Amino acid sequence: MPNINIPVSVLNLAPIRQGGDAKEAIDELVDLAQEAEKMGYTRYWIAEHHNTPTLVSSATPMLIKHTLEHTEKIRVGSGGIMLPNHSPLVVAEQFGTMATIYPNRLDLGLGRAPGTDMITASALRRSQSDDAVHTFPNDVKALQKYFGAEEHQGKVKAYPGVDTNIPIYILGSSTDSAVLAAKLGLPYVFASHFAPRYMEEAMTIYRDRFQPSDYLAEPYMIVCLNVIAAETDEEAKFELTTMQQFFLNVVRGTGLPLSPPVEDMDAIWSQPEKEMASSMTSATILGSKESVREQLTRFQEKYNVDEIMAVSYIYDPAKQKRSYELLKQVVDGE
Repeated sequence: MPNINIPVSVLNLAPIRQGGDAKEAIDELVDLAQEAEKMGYTRYWIAEHHNTPTLVSSATPMLIKHTLEHTEKIRVGSGGIMLPNHSPLVVAEQFGTMATIYPNRLDLGLGRAPGTDMITASALRRSQSDDAVHTFPNDVKALQKYFGAEEHQGKVKAYPGVDTNIPIYILGSSTDSAVLAAKLGLPYVFASHFAPRYMEEAMTIYRDRFQPSDYLAEPYMIVCLNVIAAETDEEAKFELTTMQQFFLNVVRGTGLPLSPPVEDMDAIWSQPEKEMASSMTSATILGSKESVREQLTRFQEKYNVDEIMAVSYIYDPAKQKRSYELLKQVVDGE
């Protein structure tokens, strides 16, 4: 039997719900973190997105700090910090400061994409060339150095940051990131929740090419999945329409807030839109507790990952918490 008794974590993009505002979205982000902590989730990661009116996850380190401040033990981190937008030294100082205040609770997930459109990326970027994307491997190594022992530092150091040894994770939605994570001997997190196409290939590359490092002796594979769990399959399918509307937003490039579920998605989207949104969300665990158990078992039979990071776009915060509760019960064997 495959092992489904594995660590489970939460990824939150901090969406604004229809009828709500940015402050409410931040309050809901913290509230969900507190509930995830009570349920025994391993980590709670917050994404980075820019120039997106329906997401409040632009100043990710500030949201991480705010979440750490209002929780006690759950690990909090970035899913991820998009390095083309940031100087590694500034990231090291920010995370080093947080790690000093909240020791042994911080994760640093790193991505090579800007997390926005190209015009906004140009406004964000620390240089006006595309070099920041291509220097990603060196930027990761720089961060490892900044967080490392005093004797391994160069002339420029991150204070605080030195000797904090904050765990670094490589995020990706393509095979390039798998190659890098394997080469550096770092844990790897694949974004199947919106880009499942290369998941299997990336996993294989990462595991086959993994080189043990001072940070990790063997591969550690985390996969982000959409999870919509409810009391019945029918209820879960109804709640799923919120996520389908979210991805229809992505396909259309519209800026609508997280919307309530609807009875009929076919009245909203065209067939090509449905196909595009569905291809982005094919890695979804959906249904009652029994259905979630069955789907997760099948997933683990095929992929045997080390940790699941769940994203749950559910309009009603209480039903969102219930979805995470049901998932946790499944992996705990309840």
